[in-house]
Amino acid sequence: MTIQEAQKLVDNWINTTGVRYFNELTNTAILMEEVGEVARIMARKYGEQSFKKSDEEVNLADEMADVLFVLICLANQTGIDLTDALTKNMDKKSIRDATRHKENEKLK
Repeated sequence: MTIQEAQKLVDNWINTTGVRYFNELTNTAILMEEVGEVARIMARKYGEQSFKKSDEEVNLADEMADVLFVLICLANQTGIDLTDALTKNMDKKSIRDATRHKENEKLK
């Protein structure tokens, strides 16, 4: 699936099953909540924190998909073509960081 197809898929779901988009501020808050859920799993799976009994059935892929879904909602609501935005962002990074990481002693 392309990013453009994902944006269309989410828009179709929102307009048929979800009734309507939550407003942008609500979706921003939901995005922060979903990112927090990913962070919680990462801290427990890859960091020093341990899982609680209630955390043992978590699914990192599903939580990342929740983040992506809400991010796509926000892009759709604000008229952002994520394919174009990502392409431009990668171009910017490629120019700005052409040698930066290679020259970073901390990464060697």
